[in-house]
Amino acid sequence: MHIISKLALAASVAFVATAGQAIAAGDPAAGEKVFNKCKACHQVGETAKNAVAPELNGINGRKAAAVEGYTYSDALKNSGITWDEAAFKEFVKNPKAKVAGTKMVFPGLPSEADQDNVWAYLSQFGADGKKK
Repeated sequence: MHIISKLALAASVAFVATAGQAIAAGDPAAGEKVFNKCKACHQVGETAKNAVAPELNGINGRKAAAVEGYTYSDALKNSGITWDEAAFKEFVKNPKAKVAGTKMVFPGLPSEADQDNVWAYLSQFGADGKKK
C-alpha cells in the first residue's frame, strides 16, 4: 500500500471514530428541547431551585438524593446511585423500573437518542448552574 493511501485511510478512520464519539455524546441543543418534558418538575441553570423535583445542576458525579433542601423517597436515598451517563440513562429510561418506590412519576424516555441528548444538555451545567 502506498504511503499516501495509508495516511488517507488513517485519517478516514480517525474521522469516523471522532464522528462516532460526537454522536454517542449527544447533542445539547436537542437535549434542551427534550428537557422541556422535564421542566414541569426539574430546573437547571443559574436560577434553578428545587420545585416539584430537585434542581439538576452539577448532576454528573453527584450521589443520588444529595440536593440540599429536597425531600427524597427512601428508595432513591438508598439506591446507591452516583449519577454518570450510564446511571442517568438507565434511570431516565424507566425511573420506576430502576428505582422501585421513587417519587418520580415521569414514565421515562425510551429513546436512547433522547437520553443521550438530555445527558449532553444537563452535563453542561456545573453545580453553580453556570455552563462549563
